[in-house]
Amino acid sequence: MLLKLDFGSEVPIYMQIRNQIVLGIAQGQLRPGERLPTIRALAEECGINMMTANRAYQLLRQEGYLVTDRRSGTVVAPAREQAGPSPETVEDLRLRMGELRLAGLSAEEAVDLCRKLYEEGMQ
Repeated sequence: MLLKLDFGSEVPIYMQIRNQIVLGIAQGQLRPGERLPTIRALAEECGINMMTANRAYQLLRQEGYLVTDRRSGTVVAPAREQAGPSPETVEDLRLRMGELRLAGLSAEEAVDLCRKLYEEGMQ
């Protein structure tokens, strides 16, 4: 697994890891049942503290993207059917849509941009 971390970013490292793993799953780069590095291996590979790697994995487990088993380690969770996005995701999207509006995009332009990004992410 190749992660690109920006140590100068305002986004915490654990959240950068979380976001990249979620995108990897959404884009099919990480498949259900695929084994991920151990916390120790991830920390060493990325040059980060083990607590940071653990925090990212904990968050991903809480959100249902990863499962951990003593025998198989940490793996991508089986595909699941969801009733829809979480309230937090909707609020994040609401904020981003507001930013697009303030940047001067029309509703049609914002939807077109979302469609383009969605389609790119599924390739």
